[in-house]
Amino acid sequence: MSNRTTVTEFLLLGFSDVQELQILHFVVFLMIYPTALVGNLLIFMVIAFDHHLHNPMYFFLMNLSILDLGTISVTVPKSMANSLMNTRSISYAGCVAQVFFLLFLLAADFFLLTVMAYDRYVAICQPLQYERIMNSRACVQMAASAWIGGILFSVLHTGNTFALTFCGGNMVDQFFCEIPQLLKLTCSYLSEVGVLSFTVCLGLGCFVFMIVSYVQIFKSVLRIPSEQGRHKGFSTCLPHLTVVSLFVCTGTFAYLKPTSSSPSPLDLVVAVLYSILPQIMNPVIYSMRNKEIKAALRRLTGCR
Repeated sequence: MSNRTTVTEFLLLGFSDVQELQILHFVVFLMIYPTALVGNLLIFMVIAFDHHLHNPMYFFLMNLSILDLGTISVTVPKSMANSLMNTRSISYAGCVAQVFFLLFLLAADFFLLTVMAYDRYVAICQPLQYERIMNSRACVQMAASAWIGGILFSVLHTGNTFALTFCGGNMVDQFFCEIPQLLKLTCSYLSEVGVLSFTVCLGLGCFVFMIVSYVQIFKSVLRIPSEQGRHKGFSTCLPHLTVVSLFVCTGTFAYLKPTSSSPSPLDLVVAVLYSILPQIMNPVIYSMRNKEIKAALRRLTGCR
């Protein structure tokens, strides 16, 4: 295709060309998707309706659940519909929307995890100042900054990507519209190099901030004289640390691995890992090791 205006739709990569395996893919996603929805909705409802959980940590966790709900809803339903209807197409506008919302939600997710690391730092390293520093106004401003930062990040990347000329066909080697795969279809993506460099610097900055925060947290926890106090300090941070590790490891592997020139099953697996797995596991991670959430769930459902 000679120019971008002639591209009216993209063809996504299917998990299989065999009809039976497409149905299997639909059934697997049909089990995964509601599980993620129910898990994140439960976390949201428990925090929203239980006044015992109205504090900064759970306020940020509620925002994280909303972002996870959106992230998995951007890619999975379209893939399920394509498998069920035995089609691979997505409109140009649909692809733009998918890229925008996926980048927005993933970026906001990462920024929010950075804010949550700061919250844990203040709670453990400056406990006497916690209520003053992490007041309701500050929490709303931090959460809003994460959401706005995600929008700006997505606008920058999405606008820059779709401003390029597509001349390499319209076959996207992924089950959703993904920027590395779209760049393979462009005539030249040198203009994206500067944006990618900025993204790497921004991501490294947030990651280093989280590392420094946790170094200070571990130092403070290790200075606690009682074993019970140290255990409580570590258990408070463990869910967030696990979620960050899962998000960073899957995302880094997905975007830093070399992009293959032909469709690869590894690309599909990696995409599932970073776009679906964290959204399923986050509610599990936070609820399994958190007695307050377990108690709130019991109060909400009326179970003993």
